[in-house]
Amino acid sequence: MKSKNWNEIKNMSNVELNAKLGELQDRIFKLKFRHTTAPVKNPLEIREIRRDIARIKTLLTTQETESK
Repeated sequence: MKSKNWNEIKNMSNVELNAKLGELQDRIFKLKFRHTTAPVKNPLEIREIRRDIARIKTLLTTQETESK
């Protein structure tokens, strides 16, 4: 996720962030599963998705603590 996508994600609502998080978690599960059986074309994609998941979780936690 590059900085232009980061700005888009910062402006998403909690519902949209949770939907995106679920989508990314499903995608990384499938990639890891596929990677164990055969080499994936771009193994760095797993790292990028993992980092995107961490960014989204950080945003959700930050928004949750700010609302309290």
